[in-house]
Amino acid sequence: MPNPYLTLSQVEAIAREAHREQTDKAGRPYAEHLAAVAEGVRIRGGGEEQMAAAWLHDAVEDGALSRQWLEEAALPRRVKEMVLAVTKRDGEDLFAYTGRILATPGALLIKESDLAHNADPDRLAVLEPATRTRLTEKYAQVRGLLGLDGGAGPVERRDQANPVTG
Repeated sequence: MPNPYLTLSQVEAIAREAHREQTDKAGRPYAEHLAAVAEGVRIRGGGEEQMAAAWLHDAVEDGALSRQWLEEAALPRRVKEMVLAVTKRDGEDLFAYTGRILATPGALLIKESDLAHNADPDRLAVLEPATRTRLTEKYAQVRGLLGLDGGAGPVERRDQANPVTG
C-alpha cells in the first residue's frame, strides 16, 4: 500500500520552490537556511517528520505557502502542528510563542536548529552592526525562554514535549 504522505524529498522540493525568490538578511538564497535547519534537526537526532517540518518552518510565516496549503497538504498531522507551533503570528507575545513551541511535541528541536543557524557567527558577521546586535539579543532572549541557554531551563518539559524521535 503506498504511503499517503509526501516524502521528505518532495517536501524539500516544495519548500525550495516556495522560497525560490526569497533571500535571507545577508542576501543569500533562503533555501540555504532551510537546508541548514533541516540538517541541524537531523544531526540533533530528529526524525523525518521533524526534518519535514524544518523544511517548512518559515513557509507560512513568510507567506511562501498559505496556511490553507498546509492544512490540505499530504502531511502527517504532527508535521503540520510543528510547523504551526514555530510560526510566529502577527502581534503575538513572545511568551505565547515560546510557550506554544514548548507545548508542541517535536517543535523545540526545530526551533533550536533554527536559532542555531540564525545565530551562527559567520552569518551574523556580514550584517550591519546594529542589525547584528539586535538579532543576537533577540535570539538569546528566545533561547532563554525555551530553556536552550545552557542555564537552568525547563529540561523536563523539553524532554517530555519534544522527543527526539520522529
